[in-house]
Amino acid sequence: MNLLDHLRRMAGNNLWSNDRLYRAVLSLQPGEFEAERTSFFPSIKATLNHILAVDLLYLDFLEEGGLGAAAHDDFVPLDEPGALFAVQVAADRRLIAFCDRLSADDLDRQVITDRREDGMIPERIGDILAHVFLHDIHHRGQVHAMLSGTSVKPPQLDEFLLYYDAKLRERERSSGWGSN
Repeated sequence: MNLLDHLRRMAGNNLWSNDRLYRAVLSLQPGEFEAERTSFFPSIKATLNHILAVDLLYLDFLEEGGLGAAAHDDFVPLDEPGALFAVQVAADRRLIAFCDRLSADDLDRQVITDRREDGMIPERIGDILAHVFLHDIHHRGQVHAMLSGTSVKPPQLDEFLLYYDAKLRERERSSGWGSN
């Protein structure tokens, strides 16, 4: 497998993992979504909003959309998990479409990232994508751990890349990920 294929699979994994995670979050009892918890961000709600805000920032950089840091800085956190899920699905689908349009040569192409106080910094597309996937996995893991202290069992999130695991995700694949 080459790097481009791997990044495309990781974009699919983002959609799949977020779909499973949000389905668990949508089953929470009233008050559990926003309840204060021990983690980098103080709640499931805050962590999921952070993941989305950062995804939107990097999507703007990758697509050269022109919003720059405002894509993150002007983000308005969403209060309802269903609304948050819908916007995350749209972002995940944009990321998949972006990766599907890439050629291997694009991975070394630089795009400008607006870092406000640090200025405009060129970054390679391949490096940005690797960062986005690491960032999302890191914070999804925190939400996963926070779910352990709720009424909902945390979902399995590591059944995506192996052929062996295909049977374990068949329901999601056949029903269309991210449709709520």
